[in-house]
Amino acid sequence: MSNSYADVMARKNEIMKRSLLIDYDQFETGKIAFDYEAMMNQYGYTLDRIRQIQRDVHVGDTPLIELRNMTKTARSLAPKGKGARILLKDEAANPSGSFKDRRASMSCFFAESKGFKGVAAATSGNYGAALVSQANMRNLKTIIVQEVFDSLGRGQPEIVEKTRKCEAYGAEVVQTSVGPELFYYLLLALEETGYFNASLYTPLSIAGIETLGYEIAEQCRERHGKLPAAIVITHAGGGNITGTARGLIKAGAQSVDVIGASVNLEGLHMASDRDFNLKSFTTGHTGFGVPFATWPDRSDVPRNAARPLRYMERYVTVNQGEVFYITEALSVLEGLERGPAGNTALAAAFSIAQEYGEDDLVVVQETEYTGAGKHHYAQLAFAKENGVRVETGDPATEKAGTNIVLPSHPNLIKAKEMDLNPMRVSLIRNALKFAELHPSDLSQEDIAFLAAEVRRDTEYVADVLKRLG
Repeated sequence: MSNSYADVMARKNEIMKRSLLIDYDQFETGKIAFDYEAMMNQYGYTLDRIRQIQRDVHVGDTPLIELRNMTKTARSLAPKGKGARILLKDEAANPSGSFKDRRASMSCFFAESKGFKGVAAATSGNYGAALVSQANMRNLKTIIVQEVFDSLGRGQPEIVEKTRKCEAYGAEVVQTSVGPELFYYLLLALEETGYFNASLYTPLSIAGIETLGYEIAEQCRERHGKLPAAIVITHAGGGNITGTARGLIKAGAQSVDVIGASVNLEGLHMASDRDFNLKSFTTGHTGFGVPFATWPDRSDVPRNAARPLRYMERYVTVNQGEVFYITEALSVLEGLERGPAGNTALAAAFSIAQEYGEDDLVVVQETEYTGAGKHHYAQLAFAKENGVRVETGDPATEKAGTNIVLPSHPNLIKAKEMDLNPMRVSLIRNALKFAELHPSDLSQEDIAFLAAEVRRDTEYVADVLKRLG
């Protein structure tokens, strides 16, 4: 068979079926609609079974830490009677140092049970380290395909750190430059090796995160006698929000506000060679958060199990300088040095906690390990090398790719509200576009599906369809 880019991409569906053992066609129920819950439940693993699988490989049951000094600081800036207690779910306690171990644990368990010799995934993030860590426990081989370099061969320090960690665990790492070849090399690896596609976006991956939401509800009830008022979750591809929210629902905690948070990288294009190294965050930013919210099925599987607009109550952004400031504040005030991904949600939570009452709990849903390349000093030095100014002042004046503004005072840290309605409209528009349909072509089943997708009723969808038509 030809291994040209066009020919390999043409074989994508066949490769996916063999490497995932899923026929996604069985879930299609309409021109747009598919049976999401049937897809999520196809493996038959109960939440209790998943928790046992994870405990057997040292995943989960991570500490829930109250950030007393951070809470005290937030309260000093809040109106009287405001300033919720800020709690932090310390996912850095997992074997590879992030919540991604929860996703990887289920993919590796399934791969071993089905006789696969190895697993492969396309990721520049913590998931690569999590996958090889979990694969090693089950004697599986691992291939990680990473987008690392721009056309000048310069690697972003955070991604290079993740490469180092993957290789330290013994993974075979395929490094690519910015562009569409990332998924080409993944497909090629899957086809040549017959390994399991341990994608971030399968039902297995999302089900593994459900235990995180369930644990947060469980721990808050046991230790604080109540559920949190809000959970703030760093949002990129949507799996973090989807899995955590589904776990909360299974714990009977539907009343908790689920708030997504991303770093604001407006103006930078994630597929641009020029822009690739002008950002100081490789995940948890709007370059992933907005596109994956408005069209989840842009992923490496036919139907993405991560569907964030189904679960997000609010979506906020913070600037790069605010996250760097909070990263250092966490170390200085709480004695916890953690990496940037979870600190994105923490920066937002520091601001959001000032909206809630003093008796409320606001939970930051994850931490991640830190390392040389992830450290904010390395990121700021790299930004300067790429012509980005590092300043102190009001972070509201920050423009991604031009400057990074560290707050001159913590009262300048402000989570900015994103309007979810334009994103809901974009999702409906994208659903029509990719199915090549006119609004009048949709059935009631399709409309009901879209209503669930955007967390609104069918009347809302019908109104949007009328305007689009």
